[in-house]
Amino acid sequence: MYKFSLEFYILSQITPLTEGIRWLSLAKMSSVATIQAPEMCESLIGLVKRQKKICKKNTEIMESVKIGAHVSIDECQFQFKHRRWNCSTVDAKKLFGNVLKLGTREAAFVHAISSAGVAHSVTRACSSGKLNKCGCDRTVKGRSSEGFEWSGCSDNIEYGTAFSRSFVDARERRRKNKDIGRKLMNLHNNEAGRKAVKNNMRIECKCHGVSGSCELKTCWKSMPTFRYVGQVLKEKFDGATEIKLDNTKKHPQLIPVNPQFKPHTNSDLVYLVASPDFCEPEPKTGSLGTKGRVCNKTSKAIDGCDLMCCGRGHETRRRRIVDRCFCKFNWCCWVTCKECEREIEEHTCK
Repeated sequence: MYKFSLEFYILSQITPLTEGIRWLSLAKMSSVATIQAPEMCESLIGLVKRQKKICKKNTEIMESVKIGAHVSIDECQFQFKHRRWNCSTVDAKKLFGNVLKLGTREAAFVHAISSAGVAHSVTRACSSGKLNKCGCDRTVKGRSSEGFEWSGCSDNIEYGTAFSRSFVDARERRRKNKDIGRKLMNLHNNEAGRKAVKNNMRIECKCHGVSGSCELKTCWKSMPTFRYVGQVLKEKFDGATEIKLDNTKKHPQLIPVNPQFKPHTNSDLVYLVASPDFCEPEPKTGSLGTKGRVCNKTSKAIDGCDLMCCGRGHETRRRRIVDRCFCKFNWCCWVTCKECEREIEEHTCK
């Protein structure tokens, strides 16, 4: 008999999100509220029927899905911390507010990074031996054309991406035909997120031999860091393709709005609607505005006060901060530091 934690109960009572990637609300669960039994899946907020079914069959993997939701949100906020839209989460009901209602670049990025987060987290759990259903990728073996032996524990990216595709895409596959354009956009960006992990797998090696010689070298395939995945997708965001739905053929498809542009690949991000400027609060678009945001007075880029504040100007104040300083390593083995106080200027948008 499993006990439901108080936090789990509270989360299960929250009204489901009206739009967006609702399963990301799993990120609001702490390690205390773990999914220990199949019946707990029914009470999880934000999951569609198909996702609850997957949850019941894979309760041990749901902890990795929760971690994937966490790292996705954290990475989104890191990549956009100097942008007008900084990937702010609003509350437990609507993590990103109404931003995801529109088929914008921002929605495209959130879909891609969250799909990548699940693939990355599940794959990591497989390789670390935390899951009974998967382990290392043992298909990577034999001698390579470069002359080294495939060995060690290659990350099982095939399992991770397959689970992400099954779980994350379940919500989109149930969309009605009237939303076919948004459905195809979201599915495309979900896959682009997984491609950002899979296409950037790297080879790691270890040398074997007397006195460090490399008489024999064994190698394995390893995932990129999630920070690198975030950087890749951020570049895809900046170069995203504006698309429209083409219903003239047997199977609807997405094509570039501008026919002169090169068609997008399956690893590119695509969007249907131009983004708002995010300068002023606008509930309809989910814009929180930039009033009170910290800006860089000397920068001419988007983080600079001129652009971040949308021409409204900025205020400057001085404040004192305390840093660790004069740190010294003591044998053996600790570090002692002093505390130094300094005054800084901080600029915020009006």
